[in-house]
Amino acid sequence: MTSMKISELAAAGGCQVETIRYYEREGLLPKPARSSGNYRLYRTEHVDRLRFIRHSRSLGMSLVDVRRLLHFKDAPNENCSEVNLLLDTHIAQIAARMDELKHLQGQMLQLRSHCNQNQAAKDCGILHMLVRSGSD
Repeated sequence: MTSMKISELAAAGGCQVETIRYYEREGLLPKPARSSGNYRLYRTEHVDRLRFIRHSRSLGMSLVDVRRLLHFKDAPNENCSEVNLLLDTHIAQIAARMDELKHLQGQMLQLRSHCNQNQAAKDCGILHMLVRSGSD
């Protein structure tokens, strides 16, 4: 494919046209060539870069992180130790979040254990515990 319009790029990248415009404004996607009718004309390189950005974002990377990753993608001879550090940081953040969620799950299970039958809300142990816990 030699060139495509923005709607075709959006379809190929699995995103909205506005997302592409935003990435262009942020400097993550290079400005495309323009047709004689002033339509943006994208190339295969735009598709690849858009997919890279979208995949990085789906992994929880911020735009700052994506910009940093793109820097190294665009400078293939640079040392990738910073890329490794960036990923290690994200892995640690995920582990911390998993610990937080495990703790939250324990709290929810403990709360759930206070009401094991269908009854009037005035007798619901969960509601009573929430009131008690909120007054601490």
